[in-house]
Amino acid sequence: MNSNYTLRDEIRDYWSLRAPTFDEQVGHEIFSEEERQAWRDLFLRHLGPGEGRRALDLASGTGVISHLLHGLGFTVTGLDWSDAMLNQARAKAAKRGADIRFVMGDAERTLEQPESYDVLVTRHLVWTLVDPKAAFREWHSLLKPGGCLLVVDGDFVSDTIVKRVIRFVEKLVPGLAGAPHAPNAMRETHERILSRVYFSKGAQAQEVAGLLREAGFARTIIDRDLKPIHRAQAKNLPLLKGLERATQHRYAVLAVKAST
Repeated sequence: MNSNYTLRDEIRDYWSLRAPTFDEQVGHEIFSEEERQAWRDLFLRHLGPGEGRRALDLASGTGVISHLLHGLGFTVTGLDWSDAMLNQARAKAAKRGADIRFVMGDAERTLEQPESYDVLVTRHLVWTLVDPKAAFREWHSLLKPGGCLLVVDGDFVSDTIVKRVIRFVEKLVPGLAGAPHAPNAMRETHERILSRVYFSKGAQAQEVAGLLREAGFARTIIDRDLKPIHRAQAKNLPLLKGLERATQHRYAVLAVKAST
């Protein structure tokens, strides 16, 4: 492999390959109004209505979260480093007539202007970060005084009793857990990447919150009540996958920058 080909390059290329089927999967795209409203409720609870405030959707993918924020009245920029994801996001925004700015950029090194956003949102990004300490300092710098970062993430790595039961049942009745998210070759790439990122042992809410405070955020709030989202998602998942989702360590962390 080219010695200049970094872990970040591998992560970018992996998600570019996943782009064509990204919106087919529960947990990526939203498949019911019930789930959409649950996401809206989460954002309103922590961020309030948009009212024209500037929001940055980090690692925006195909723009699912960008559209939710736009619908709440935010002026939205979606940032992603995959051309394939951005192409789909722009096409989706054009089809819906949504005035969302999508830009190419690394979520860990955005090149966006300091203190230019009121709100930052990430969904399922933090657990894949190579250098979260540097990323969190960067995100802190992008927020205006008093601005908010909302991290929606989870520990998708640690083994649990439920995971072990699911693997056992799957061996007895192959296919009962539903189709895998990605073909075998992509799963192998995913596992290779995961073994080398910062949270290779799993991203726990308390550790994420602690790193955010180290990065300069004045206060953090951990919200573990994501059940309305997971219940809605479970209706479009096989039984075992829905059970796994409901029992995973998933959370939101609100981090607030000091006002002065």
